[in-house]
Amino acid sequence: MATITQVSPLAPAGFPDLPQIAGVRFATAAAGVKYTGRTDVMLAVLDAGTSVAGVFTRSSTRAAPVLDCQQKLGGDSTGPAAILVNSGNANAFTGHYGQASVTEVTQAVAKTTGVPVSRVFTASTGVIGEPLPHDRIVSRIEDMNAGLSGDAIEGAAQAIMTTDTFPKGASAQVEIDGKTVSIAGIAKGSGMIAPDMATMLVYIFTDAGYDQAALQSAVSAMADRTFNCITVDSDTSTSDSLLVCATGAAGVDATGDAGFDAALEQVMRDLAHLVVRDGEGATKFIEIRVTGAMSNAEAKTHGLSVANSPLVKTAIAGEDANWGRVVMAIGKSGATADRDRLSISFGDILVAEKGWVSPDYREEDAAAYMKAPELVIAIDLGLGAGKATVWTCDLTHGYIEINADYRS
Repeated sequence: MATITQVSPLAPAGFPDLPQIAGVRFATAAAGVKYTGRTDVMLAVLDAGTSVAGVFTRSSTRAAPVLDCQQKLGGDSTGPAAILVNSGNANAFTGHYGQASVTEVTQAVAKTTGVPVSRVFTASTGVIGEPLPHDRIVSRIEDMNAGLSGDAIEGAAQAIMTTDTFPKGASAQVEIDGKTVSIAGIAKGSGMIAPDMATMLVYIFTDAGYDQAALQSAVSAMADRTFNCITVDSDTSTSDSLLVCATGAAGVDATGDAGFDAALEQVMRDLAHLVVRDGEGATKFIEIRVTGAMSNAEAKTHGLSVANSPLVKTAIAGEDANWGRVVMAIGKSGATADRDRLSISFGDILVAEKGWVSPDYREEDAAAYMKAPELVIAIDLGLGAGKATVWTCDLTHGYIEINADYRS
């Protein structure tokens, strides 16, 4: 398996100082699921009354933990809850053994923590097609339960990493009825990133209260505007899971509060961007803004077509202002486009308009712009009011090096 030794050049300076969320405690352990010398299991225990909402991969080959979580969401939310995540093994494509492993782990967590098994949510990430050595995880649950702490979220972010080069966290605070409520989230993800619901593994916690059904509806909509708008390599994982947990410990009901919803969506967007910044082998963070489409959905289709194009991504890796590849990606997307109404800009540089290269375009200007680590490609279809923004990274030799021997 490839060893990741260098932190992504697009990584933030360090892990952020996240606010402590009342009503949730964390612990980690080194269970040796696959890795040696590092933590690879995270346990979070949440107070009684916590609302839990989530979205998951729609992959036809989704993993046993995903299926288990999907069955449990929306049930009774009066009791406490728990989340257990392991890295190194995805427990995917493992047949009946996969569900047996989930049962063993969830029952052990329930027995040790006192959380009803119907409120124990698990996730696994790593290699597909190998049985999960769940006994190694079960053997560490008592130790983790004894070591639960409210200020251990950074360690939790580290424990769920696979090919990630840095732990990912984001937060926000908002005032509701004179009281401050906090939101803090962690994520893992670097490759196999083209979410079809949420993304990779993401866990977000708030001390606000929020009706479960309303939270589920809000999170599903927010995921479509954040995690479902990123791509690294066009591949959707078998294990993508996002859980948002509202403990209510702050004594504030945030259900439907516009300010809180905006803050939660910003945390989701920040985490989504961090995943792209840690894209396997990435050296460029790319924002693709599409306007003038027939609908928002068609704008997103165009944006993802450009973002997923290996030819576009490799040109950007080579700092080549090859705008013709953007034209190609728009043309193949399947969404409505008119060559003679199309405009393309790289940053503030108008590259093409009305189906032809702009008369003011200078190749040297675009070439200089492409050297920046963060790029914006703006596309206007000239057809309607539809718009969307998606985010991706470049495609480099580093991606091949990481994935060519990931399993071996």
